[in-house]
Amino acid sequence: MQHRRPRLSRRAKIATAAVTALAAGASVTIAMAGESAKKCAAFDTITMGKYYVNNNLWGQDDGTGTQCVWDNSRSGDTIAWGTDYRWTSKAGKENAVKSYASSVLGWHWGWKTDKASTELPVRVGDRKPIKTSWQFSVSSNPGTMNVAYDLWLHSKNTADWQDKPTDEIMVWLNRQGGAGPLGSKVGRVSLGGALWDIYEGDIGWKVHSFVRVANTTKATLNLDDFTQALVRRKLLSNDKYVSGIEAGTEVFRGSGRLDTKAYSVDIG
Repeated sequence: MQHRRPRLSRRAKIATAAVTALAAGASVTIAMAGESAKKCAAFDTITMGKYYVNNNLWGQDDGTGTQCVWDNSRSGDTIAWGTDYRWTSKAGKENAVKSYASSVLGWHWGWKTDKASTELPVRVGDRKPIKTSWQFSVSSNPGTMNVAYDLWLHSKNTADWQDKPTDEIMVWLNRQGGAGPLGSKVGRVSLGGALWDIYEGDIGWKVHSFVRVANTTKATLNLDDFTQALVRRKLLSNDKYVSGIEAGTEVFRGSGRLDTKAYSVDIG
């Protein structure tokens, strides 16, 4: 789904002692602000090491509501964070996405954190492993929503804020309330120990969606498996670059929350 460019803000650096310990390679758990210090403005961000959490309310004009994000902890490259929301739809916009609160690694219409620390972009044809682990919980009766990865791809390795992506890959782990992906179903594939339906759409760039046949709240994946599944079907070329990797919830309507208990991405 198209995500509007966020208005980015720089968060204060974490304590010098913690930075020094991390630089020395220690496994330090950093207690963050927590739910008591929610950020609720559209496109508010919270920096968490090489990632940042983005309160991405890109579709808010199609509804009425509120959404907040907060950070819980960081231990090395593993983060924990949460979001809660309450959205109703304007007439005729029931099936429009209102928000995609998410953690961001790498490109999202520009680079907020140090680009080198993200290890992105990665050329698809280089077959670098992109290993990720995600454990989360979804509230009961969360409305119409999904929990999904969102990968952005470009035709060059120098993409910046002005460069529109050529491809977007969504990997849906969980969907509720009848949420469905953009486009039409073109096949089914077995990856990472699960079955996924593949959908193809276009919104000015190609949108490839993998929808897990059975919902889960825990996944350990190599995202390179998904790019290569598209390459084998001639839906994606090896000369594209994965520039950004995001993970969060698209909300169409309703009230609920997503709590990410542990999330990480390791490239190479």
